[in-house]
Amino acid sequence: MKRDSGSIDWRRRRLIKGAVAASLLAGVGGYWHEEIRAFAKDAELFIKGPPVPDIAPEQLSEHVWMIYAKDGFPTPENRGMMSNITFVVTDDGVVILDGGGSVQIGEMAIRMIRTVTDKPVVAIFASHYHGDHYLAAHAYFEAFGELPFYAHPFTKAAIAKKEGNLWLNLLERWTNGATAGTKLIPPNREANHGDTFRFGNVTIRCHHYGRAHTPGDLCFEVVEDKVTHVGDVAMDRRIANMDDGSYPGSLHFIDALKAACPGHLWVPGHGRPSHMVLDWQRELFAGIWENAMKAFDEGLDPSEAKALVLKDPRVASKAAETKGWQNNIGKYVSLAVLEAERLALQGKLD
Repeated sequence: MKRDSGSIDWRRRRLIKGAVAASLLAGVGGYWHEEIRAFAKDAELFIKGPPVPDIAPEQLSEHVWMIYAKDGFPTPENRGMMSNITFVVTDDGVVILDGGGSVQIGEMAIRMIRTVTDKPVVAIFASHYHGDHYLAAHAYFEAFGELPFYAHPFTKAAIAKKEGNLWLNLLERWTNGATAGTKLIPPNREANHGDTFRFGNVTIRCHHYGRAHTPGDLCFEVVEDKVTHVGDVAMDRRIANMDDGSYPGSLHFIDALKAACPGHLWVPGHGRPSHMVLDWQRELFAGIWENAMKAFDEGLDPSEAKALVLKDPRVASKAAETKGWQNNIGKYVSLAVLEAERLALQGKLD
């Protein structure tokens, strides 16, 4: 089978890095100078994944632009370009709201930003700790120097503790080495619910209403444009990763966000923006959650619980149009039933 010439198998990359280090050791005859140590530490720079093809940015409002990711899952073919990049052009500079999942994706985003404005990037925000949304910080820091990089306190701590390196490895493996060369740059600032940030003529307000997709989700309201970047709290016709999330938490978060930002254009991390993104996601989650609680109450086995959920028209109507449905809906249902059981044991199930 022919291999993409720009894609390097991650195992081969590790072997080559080891060989480089070994040859350096041999070459200095046992003398391990600081320059050589630094050179070996950065040996991965000899092997970097291929550039990501340009994707023209789309203007969503006066100040907000999006680089759309048509795929919802990382593959060698898309080189990890699986989540939307949103950026805001202000008088002070460009603000990144979820910047992508690799240094190559960030470099592509910078090229595309340059087609819109010559202003520098002045700040980065991350919606949550899944690496496809923030690992491209490497590229922005490299191009513009150290930047304020904001995330919810839970997200900031999770990235620094384990999630950052976990996602570095996962994306490199899933893309067959296409993201190689990306370095983890963790968030260096905290942002909490209600915090507002003024960048010249644009105000960005943060929203957090508890656990939804993850415990530390932030949504970013571009106040003047009535546009809100929702990260993965809601997706457009995609199956979300709910391993760390909550169904009732998501329903609460969506209701609170709609009340706080009525009439907004919702920009998801995956899929197309629209005024209906939150409604679509809420209907799906309500159909899953209400039937999962019923399945738990009735003691149904997993196959029976899945059948019950799939009979609900709010769920069934979305099967054909939702990417990743067949491979993930069973897990979705199981996670919902397990959450119902856990909340019942805690005395928190309504």
